[in-house]
Amino acid sequence: MEASSAYPAEHVVDVVLPCLDEADALPWVLARMPAGYRPIVVDNGSRDGSAALARSLGAGVVVEERRGFGAACHAGLLAATAPIVCFCDCDASLDPDELPSVAGPVLAGDADLVLGRRRPQTLNAWPPHARLANAVLARRLRRRTGARLHDLGPMRAARRADLLALEVSDRRSGYPLETVVRAADAGWRIAETNVRYLPRSGRSKVTGTVRGTVTAVRDMSAVLARAGRPA
Repeated sequence: MEASSAYPAEHVVDVVLPCLDEADALPWVLARMPAGYRPIVVDNGSRDGSAALARSLGAGVVVEERRGFGAACHAGLLAATAPIVCFCDCDASLDPDELPSVAGPVLAGDADLVLGRRRPQTLNAWPPHARLANAVLARRLRRRTGARLHDLGPMRAARRADLLALEVSDRRSGYPLETVVRAADAGWRIAETNVRYLPRSGRSKVTGTVRGTVTAVRDMSAVLARAGRPA
């Protein structure tokens, strides 16, 4: 990762931003980063100059050649140095300004993993097929883990060392769900807080298409199957 003088060494939280062709959204996302939160943009094969743009805006950049959401998240986690790590999409669908409400309970020692429960702000922010798939997976996850979660949203926070100790192995769309399953099995205190969900910039690689949603559901279902209990 390339360090940046725009985000000093005293940062408290690292923010992993998986990125695939998000040049249109990056300026807004990075401008909304709270003080003390250092962005780590993980370029996962962009062809629109996202990595160079992120560097020019002062963000740290990691290049992960292996394609996959989980691969990008893991690369960012390895590059992080702060004790607390957040994850957030960098397509402008989630506002980084809300990261303190997600990381706050972890920083205070009141929770081990906090997920942002997405609350759509417009009718087109969350396509119906993606919202339905998320609800079904969240219900299956509640049955599997007992965690009172309603969303598998990408904005989340936890301690870096603890996340690495989970040894999450999925490198595709199942990464977020496997993190929760392993955390629940490890006895983590898991919480949820509301965050605004906005229309993304550009077209989604997952939730914006039925094919992408089916792929995500398949990956997450495979994680539940590997967990060794009926889904």
